Order: sequence, then C-alpha cells, then structure tokens
Amino acid sequence: MILYRIAKKKERARDLSGQGAASEGGRWNSEGIFALYTSESRALAMLELLVHVDETELPPNLFVMTIEVENSARFYEMPDGEMPDDWRATENLVLKQLGDEFFKTRKYIGVKVRRAVMPRNTIMFLIHYSRVITILFKFYQ
Repeated sequence: MILYRIAKKKERARDLSGQGAASEGGRWNSEGIFALYTSESRALAMLELLVHVDETELPPNLFVMTIEVENSARFYEMPDGEMPDDWRATENLVLKQLGDEFFKTRKYIGVKVRRAVMPRNTIMFLIHYSRVITILFKFYQ
C-alpha cells in the first residue's frame, strides 16, 4: 500500500517520527502522543495541508513523501458507529481519547478513519510511531 504526506521543509520530508503531531496534538491524538497522519493519494495529502494553513504560509516548494507500507501490515478500520456524532468538530476530546487509546494499545500499525475535510469517501491513515519500522520509505519529490 502506498501512502503520502506533504512536508513544507526538505529536512522534514524524511521524518516519520510523528513528532509534529506529538508537539501540537491533532484531531486524533493529544499532545505527547506520537502519530503520523498520512493520505491515500497526493491530492488528499495536499487538501489536508491546505485546510490547515493560510495561503501566505505555503512555501514555494513542497515535498511529497511516498511511503510504502507492507501488504501484511494490519490497520484497524474505525467504524462510523464508534465515532461520536460531532466527530468533525475541532478539538473534539472524545476523538483524541479514542486515538490516544488506540496508539497506546499498539495492536495495529495504524488506524483508518474518515477525513473531516471530505468525510464521505476519503480515508486517513494514522500510523503509530513505534511501528514505523515496518514502513519502507521510498522517496520524496
């Protein structure tokens, strides 16, 4: 399986640590919980970046990380019924708690969840930092 991330700086284009999410927290993780947010296509990775930055913050060059995940890697697919009704709300503490608990159990390499920006048919893959050794980094462009 191929997943994508977009980095704004070249030195971050090979970073699979999840440090950014741990530093600031995210929709699916609290501060201090390492997670790597990825997308199933370059276009979705760009869309996710664009909804989180102001146009004036975009650098002239962006770096696409192409991450190959072993076919045997197990992802948990979170059913809609496990998410709260207001899951798209910013700073939803229930989502952070669900994500934090998921990452602490380490049963799967990651979790597949709906995207808040386009929830109907797009999936985001969150990967636990301690499991990234099973991911083969291909190249950035």
